[in-house]
Amino acid sequence: MNAVVDTPLTDTTDFAQQAIGQIAVELPGATAVFRRHKLDFCCGGQIALQEACERKQLPLATVLAELNALQRVDVDVAQRPAAEVIDHILQRYHAVHREQLPELIRMARRVEAVHRESPDVPTGLADHLEAMEAELLDHMDKEENLLFPLLKAGGQGMAHHPIAVMRHEHTSHGAQLERLLALSHDTKPPAGACNTWRALYAGIAQLSDDLISHIHLENNLLFPPFEPAPASRCC
Repeated sequence: MNAVVDTPLTDTTDFAQQAIGQIAVELPGATAVFRRHKLDFCCGGQIALQEACERKQLPLATVLAELNALQRVDVDVAQRPAAEVIDHILQRYHAVHREQLPELIRMARRVEAVHRESPDVPTGLADHLEAMEAELLDHMDKEENLLFPLLKAGGQGMAHHPIAVMRHEHTSHGAQLERLLALSHDTKPPAGACNTWRALYAGIAQLSDDLISHIHLENNLLFPPFEPAPASRCC
C-alpha cells in the first residue's frame, strides 16, 4: 500500500501521496473531481490518491491536473484598467461560483438525508444554497450582459443606475451569507463528521471567502470610477 502523508495541503503538495479523503476535505471542489472519476473519498478515503487511481485503472496525471486546476490564485488588480479587472472577476469569481454551488447543493442534500437523525444536521442548508444560487446566477447574468459591457465601453454617465442595483443586490448577498454561516454552524463540522460533511463545510467556507472578495472588488475598486463624486458639504 502507498504511504499516506497526513499533512495540510498547500499549492506544492504532492496530491498523489495524500489520503483521498483529506484532499476532499481540504481542497474545495475536489469532491466533484472524485465523483466524476468514481473515486470513493468517504468510506474509502484513507488510501492515497495514487493507489485509489491504480485500483480504478485511472490515469493519475489526469486526476492530478484536475485537482491542481482547483487551486485558486488571487491576483492584485488594483492598478489594472477596468476591462482587465472585469476579465479577472469573470474568471476568478463568476466561473468559480458556477462550479461551487451545484456541488455544495449536492453535498448538502446528501448530508441532510444521511444524517437527518443527528442533532447537528444543517436542516434547510440545501434549500438555502439553492436560493443563493438562483439569486447569484441572476445577478451575474445582469453584470455580464449589461453592466460589464457598459463599463468596458467607457460607462461614464450611464452606469450609475445599474451599479446602484448591483450594490443593492450585493447587500442581499451579504445577508444570505450570514444565514449560510448560521446554518452551517460557522463551517465547524461536529465531532466524527464524515468526509462529505467536512468537505461541505470546507466548500462553504471557500464560497464565503470568495463571495466576500468578489463583492469587495466590485464595490471598492471597479464601481467607484464610474459613479458621480459625492456632493461636497458646505461648511
